[in-house]
Amino acid sequence: MRVLLVEDDDAIAEPLVQGLVKEGLDVDRVATGRAALDGREVDLVLLDLGLPDLDGMEVCRQLRARSSVPIIVLTARGEEVDRVLGLELGADDYLVKPFGFRELMARIRAVTRRSGAPEAPTTVHLGEVEVDLRARRVTVSGDEVELTRKEFDLLALLVADPGALRTRQEILERVWDAHWYGPTKTLDVHIAALRKKLGDPGLIETVRGVGFRVRS
Repeated sequence: MRVLLVEDDDAIAEPLVQGLVKEGLDVDRVATGRAALDGREVDLVLLDLGLPDLDGMEVCRQLRARSSVPIIVLTARGEEVDRVLGLELGADDYLVKPFGFRELMARIRAVTRRSGAPEAPTTVHLGEVEVDLRARRVTVSGDEVELTRKEFDLLALLVADPGALRTRQEILERVWDAHWYGPTKTLDVHIAALRKKLGDPGLIETVRGVGFRVRS
C-alpha cells in the first residue's frame, strides 16, 4: 500500500516514515500542501494541517473534491471545531498529536477496511523466506531465524518493496540514524550476516556503488 505523508516537520516525519516502512508500507513524504496536491495517486494520505504554504484544511478539501482516497488528519489542533471541520471537509479520521504509533496503525487499518483500499501487508514471502513484519519474526523453510534488531530493521526496509533499489545512504538514514556519521562498512557487515542467516546469498542483491535490493 502506498501512503502519502504530508508533514513539514522533519523531527516528526522521519521517524514516522521509518515506522511505516517497517510495517510494510511504501511511503512518499512531502512537506508542502502544493506538493501533496501535485503528487501521484496513493492509497492513503496522512495529512498535517500546519503546512508552510497552504492550510491543511484546504489541502484536504481539494484532495476530497477530486478523489475518494482515505485521508487521516494528523495535527496538533485538538479543538472540537477543528475536528468537526476536518471531518466535514472529507477527512476519514482525525488524530491529535502527540499520538502513539500503534494507535496510528490501528486507525490506518480501520480506514482501509472501510474504504476498500489495500491493507498494509503484515507478512512478506520471498521463496522459502517469510518475514512477519508485525511480529518481527523471520522463518526460512518454516524454521525461525534469530535476527538482531538492526538486521530485522534492515530486512524489513528491503522487503517493503521487493525489487526496489535502496541506496546505501537511504538505508543508513532509515535503519541507523538520519544523521549517521559512523563507518558505512557496518551496513556491509549486516548485509553479509543476513545473507548467511537467510541461507540464500542471492536474495539480497548488491548494486555496486549504489545500494541493495531484495530479489523480487
